[in-house]
Amino acid sequence: MNSIYKKLQSARVKLQCLELKKTGKNTFSKYEYFELGDYLPQIQSIFNEIGLCGIISFTDDLATLSIYDTEIDNDSDPIILTSPMAGADLKGCHPVQNLGATQTYLRRYLWQSALEIVEHDALDAVTGKEKIPEPVNYAAAIEAVTSRDQLNKVWKSIPTDSRTPELIGLGAKIGSRLDSIDTKDTKK
Repeated sequence: MNSIYKKLQSARVKLQCLELKKTGKNTFSKYEYFELGDYLPQIQSIFNEIGLCGIISFTDDLATLSIYDTEIDNDSDPIILTSPMAGADLKGCHPVQNLGATQTYLRRYLWQSALEIVEHDALDAVTGKEKIPEPVNYAAAIEAVTSRDQLNKVWKSIPTDSRTPELIGLGAKIGSRLDSIDTKDTKK
């Protein structure tokens, strides 16, 4: 007879053999992550195949994932994983939406812990690193303008110490081109 621990280990190995795709995208920190839908259907299928069932519950203090062996009597001890509760504080959301976000995050983390799903560590990726501003291509911004107003806005956005002689010349050239276009439009 397989123990519940042997079944869980078997589930972990079966899941690791699948090619899971990360569909979550953090555009601010520029990394991808697993969403529940990226692995939960596969976990449920594997659990069903080998005789396991996971139940998640929440209290004010804990989120709990209890994994039961479905092939033995109900008196057997489940594997229990817990996480302290923490609130989500998403801007512009109602309290029930924040609660839903909290529960979704905790469900993700409990399943990832139970199945040893390796995830990008966003904290390690940014801890100790200074944010380095990306270089701005001011010349491309100037060349992309299509009106005098846009040219003025772009020019005002360029820091004074970045206004090189080359940029000044390019701005004057684009300004002259825009003046001639404006002049042609008014003659029609």
